[in-house]
Amino acid sequence: MKHLKLKKIFPYIIAVAIFVIASLLYFHPVLKGQKIAQSDITQFQGMAKEITDFRTEKNTEPYWTGASFSGMPAYQISAYYPYDFVRTLDRTLRFLPRPADYTFLYFLSFFVLMMALKVKWRLAILGALSFGFSTYLIIIFIPGHNSKAHAIAYMPLVLAGVLWIFKRKYVLGFIVTGLAMALEIYTNHIQMTYYLGFCLLILGIVELINAIKENILSAFIKQAAVILAAVILGIGANAPRLMAMQEYSEFSTRGKSELTINADGSKKEATKGLDKAYITQYSYAKLETFNLFIPRFMGGGTVEELGKNSNFYQLIEKQAGKKVADDYSKQVLTYWGDQPIIEAPAYIGVVIFFLFFLGIFLVKGRLKQWLVAATVFSILLSWGRNFDVLTNFFIDYIPLYNKFRAVSSIQVIAELCVPILGVLALKSFFSAKISSEEKIESLKKATYVFGGLILFGFVLAHFSSSFEGLRDANYSELPGLIDAVIADRKSMLFMDILRSLVLMILAAGVLWFFLKGKLKQHIAVIGLVVFILFDLISVNKNYVNESDFKPSRRVDKPFTATNADKLILQDKTHYRVANFAKDPMQDGSTSYFHQSIGGYHAAKMGRYQELFEYQIAKNNMDVLNMLNTKYFIVPDKEGKEQVQLNEDANGNVWFVENVKVVDSANEEMQTLDSLDTKRFAVIDQKNISNNKQIRVQQDSTATINLTKYNVTQLTYESKTTKEQFAVFSEIYYKDGWNAYINGKLTPHFRVNYVLRGMKIPAGNNEIVFKFEPEVIQKGGLISLGSYALLLLITIGWLFYDDKKKKKKKSALNVH
Repeated sequence: MKHLKLKKIFPYIIAVAIFVIASLLYFHPVLKGQKIAQSDITQFQGMAKEITDFRTEKNTEPYWTGASFSGMPAYQISAYYPYDFVRTLDRTLRFLPRPADYTFLYFLSFFVLMMALKVKWRLAILGALSFGFSTYLIIIFIPGHNSKAHAIAYMPLVLAGVLWIFKRKYVLGFIVTGLAMALEIYTNHIQMTYYLGFCLLILGIVELINAIKENILSAFIKQAAVILAAVILGIGANAPRLMAMQEYSEFSTRGKSELTINADGSKKEATKGLDKAYITQYSYAKLETFNLFIPRFMGGGTVEELGKNSNFYQLIEKQAGKKVADDYSKQVLTYWGDQPIIEAPAYIGVVIFFLFFLGIFLVKGRLKQWLVAATVFSILLSWGRNFDVLTNFFIDYIPLYNKFRAVSSIQVIAELCVPILGVLALKSFFSAKISSEEKIESLKKATYVFGGLILFGFVLAHFSSSFEGLRDANYSELPGLIDAVIADRKSMLFMDILRSLVLMILAAGVLWFFLKGKLKQHIAVIGLVVFILFDLISVNKNYVNESDFKPSRRVDKPFTATNADKLILQDKTHYRVANFAKDPMQDGSTSYFHQSIGGYHAAKMGRYQELFEYQIAKNNMDVLNMLNTKYFIVPDKEGKEQVQLNEDANGNVWFVENVKVVDSANEEMQTLDSLDTKRFAVIDQKNISNNKQIRVQQDSTATINLTKYNVTQLTYESKTTKEQFAVFSEIYYKDGWNAYINGKLTPHFRVNYVLRGMKIPAGNNEIVFKFEPEVIQKGGLISLGSYALLLLITIGWLFYDDKKKKKKKSALNVH
């Protein structure tokens, strides 16, 4: 009996072992304690430094940081939430060093999906490896898109749960869907989860159409209800995270702006989400779609290394010598598409794509309809501005679509669906239920059609494209260099067309020899695995390899204080720093050491972004002063950082002589153009109810000072003989910050477009601002309830099924 049980679970043990080994072998520097250097993660470390220090020191969460963008919620930077049990589950699954942990998740999650589709374990391993080593899924580690990789990794697991429910394995499907959705939401990449929703919606439509045709609508409704319940509980388990995110989104750059004018005073186009040009900045060209199975169809990544036989190298060597040619040929601008920058082509793999085409001709039923429809859907939407009829419709009418940029990343649906259908094709091909004649016919069709598509791509590119890139002007100074680059682009296209054709023929040959009885099934599977791994890894290694790893100490502590930083850090008071030696709105490094007016985040506060564009970018010193910008870091003539002391900074808090009340956000922003922020403040009248004026009595002896700074609590002391109005150099955020005067909750207002202001009564007062977001506590209770329901429903269902089986067995015994 034990032997039978071991034999049953042995394939799963083998699969997990293969996934661990494959992950560690590809990222083998992690075995030496090295870590991959990721640009976005490096910036994140700067942004999160104050948060992590607070967490370590106080053993609690701040949910706010004052170190970036003059202050913002920490929900989208680094935050741990109450009752976050899914975090423990995720950490258990990701036991390998990063990024091998994410790769392992790719493999494991896809393997579970294959089990849901009743695929034999050898083919399931093949599918898992083809999915996990897909080039796009590997190259996103370089810029540090870890949360995107994390979200993609759990997509197959969600699909597995949903498919089990549609196969009427309700309890298993309910548990897996609920937990997988909880894990998916936990990854905190809503864009990827949103795209997964489209994939599930297309599956649901296919199942609904079938239910109507087969007259089993009641069964479909039951299945949909179970799926919906599991998804809701999975979402509910993440309630604090989602509720905080939803609350903040209104105030982020993804929310609606109140401004109806641009920085130059011209009329602004009204939008409810991101700007269309920004959303579609990264759009796949229609021709670029061939990258999915011809890796360097459009020149590969933005830059590629070209060898000594390249036209580029030989021309440089002839004009400037071997050393210059060696240096310049390491990063040549070979990409000739129209995306601003790409790390590498989103290559899915020619072998698995060939199997996908085999599935189109061989696989029958609803699964194929779903997978083909989802793949086509994702490719069409990935074209973005190059297919603006569809894209504009989605931006204008489909909820939330206008909240996300880089529409090309919706191809992640194809990244998932192509290997699924490819594996199902092999499942059918190796099945005895399908005749050899049908298999041969399908193999021929797949070979002719897919091979013809590859050749068509070559002809289309060769005769309809100029092969000119966006940055070719960089090579205009040396005569003939642009022509040399274009010649190399054509050569890369030809070589990769040839490569794809050869690999397709080899894969087709393996299947042909299997049909002819020349190869056993397991040998054919091994052969295909070898071709798939060679295909993907040989491409991936051009972009992600051991050279991308650094000693862990350099990755864990990415920033070293410069002389400028050290000089500023001698000042132990509370102030802000503007680092104009870099782009302040794309700089997380300054936040590592100082309270910065800048930062690095895709969803910064919308009003603050506008303040920068309309005022700081115009060098409005009064605005910089009101942000308490005491130090500037600027480059000298040689590019070295130097420090400038700003003695005119307003300080942490000050009393103003008068408050100007205006009627709109436009007027408030325009008033800042010439406002003396030391003497006056401006406020939008809607922020002070029906009061049209705020009266300030003059008191030349009045004083107010910051006495204690804590990330989540700021204490001030005031001394006045008459009521005053104070402006605090802190960012206003109504959903969390509360003000107390002598322990009593007191209203405060948004002034100067982004800051806090409040009336201060006469006398000696203690003013305390506390960050007390109610959303965390409310969300925590919902999260706890969701976990409880997920557990109780599962136990109750199992109990009900067991009772039903016993009753049925008892009835059989009676008869």
